[in-house]
Amino acid sequence: MQSFLDENFLLTTDTARILYHEAAESMPIIDYHCHLSPREIAENIRFQNITELMLGGDHYKWRAMLSWGVDESLIRGDGEPKEKFVAFADALSHAIGNPLYHWTHLELQRVFGIHEPLNADTAPDIYEKASEMLRGEDFRAQKLIDRFNVDYLCTTDDPLDDLSYHQTIFAENKMKARVFPAFRPDKALNIDRPGFADYIRQLSRVAGMEIASTADVLTALERRIEYFHACGARISDHALDTVPYGEPSFKQADKAFHAAMAGEKIKPKHMESYRTILLSSLGGMYYQRGWTQQYHIGAMRNNNTAMFRRYGPDTGFDSISDAPFARSLSKLLDLQNNQGQLPRTILYCLNPAENDIIGTMLGNFQQSGVKGRLQMGSAWWFQDQKDGMEKQLRCLASLGVLGSFVGMLTDSRSFISYPRHEYFRRILCDLIGKWVENGEYPNDIEFLKQMVRDISYNNAKAYFEI
Repeated sequence: MQSFLDENFLLTTDTARILYHEAAESMPIIDYHCHLSPREIAENIRFQNITELMLGGDHYKWRAMLSWGVDESLIRGDGEPKEKFVAFADALSHAIGNPLYHWTHLELQRVFGIHEPLNADTAPDIYEKASEMLRGEDFRAQKLIDRFNVDYLCTTDDPLDDLSYHQTIFAENKMKARVFPAFRPDKALNIDRPGFADYIRQLSRVAGMEIASTADVLTALERRIEYFHACGARISDHALDTVPYGEPSFKQADKAFHAAMAGEKIKPKHMESYRTILLSSLGGMYYQRGWTQQYHIGAMRNNNTAMFRRYGPDTGFDSISDAPFARSLSKLLDLQNNQGQLPRTILYCLNPAENDIIGTMLGNFQQSGVKGRLQMGSAWWFQDQKDGMEKQLRCLASLGVLGSFVGMLTDSRSFISYPRHEYFRRILCDLIGKWVENGEYPNDIEFLKQMVRDISYNNAKAYFEI
């Protein structure tokens, strides 16, 4: 029987072990999509205890605790930090098969050197030991990132952001990792959401211009893209819970815009026109600057309205949507392609039942001379676990070219989530190892090592032109 989380964790063949230990393990990390706070990085914050570090803002862990019936005061409430950690440990010990079990123990091992299984009995001592270590300089925010050999990371930033924290990080130059912004204009796109008119007024002030039409919105966003570009941004991101497509008519889009600004009801076809024009036009702006656009598709957010009113978004009450999107996505990409301005694009879908839609969509819009212009994004959010990663990798391999894949990201708010890259690399090596040892691929170990290095790091470095 294999020991728990030993050096060959998840590596079930000799080939997998060679590929991981001799190729994947030592590669640097490019985390091209995360939700780390630029302010916390710039201020190089010190965490007061392991509860703040490990549970603060982590809705994955909050969901597990709530599923175990933990009192709300010990999840998102004002309970004592040590009690919260013990409550989490108790819930975790029963979460066999949940990726949180692996992630948490990898975090304990890689960050604190703690190999003891976490449960309600061991939690008090682990809390004290880890919290004491967090008082040291080597456990502040910037050192936590650097200890994982992170070469490059992208935060997720609103067009209104002045990016002052990114400028501070760059100017001080204290980190090995390079930290850059990524452009996320969701609030300008979501014309039907509360607060849209206020947001447009803020965008008007930041862009230094009056916004009175859809064309003005685009001009203002392009000014912000120019600013982001000057600050090092080369990536955008869009949370498309549903993929829009409507007639790309500025006349109809303006009807939606004026209704939204007046607080009036928007006709669906006008709203779709507005969103289609914004996405296609933004794609052109990205293309002209050599950026990559990311589409995150298929989340159904804020399902528990009582908890949303209490805690706001991103607090553990989202799930997977089954809304159809294939035809709209195809038309949206085709519109950008026909304009000759389809940028490099990464497509993620939260619903694993739709993996084949993404996998087959890629081949429609690849480009001669560009390796993997369209990418199938790594297994995301609820799929960010062994089964989900294997499904995504198998789908991409079956329907595309796995060797061109740009690999893993954290999509995390946690400074110690980087073992997820290790988790991914182990799963990747194990899958390839099984194919080789089953006689499905030649045992050319040096070629395979290079493929693993490319998927782990090199492909992303080339793709994002870092």
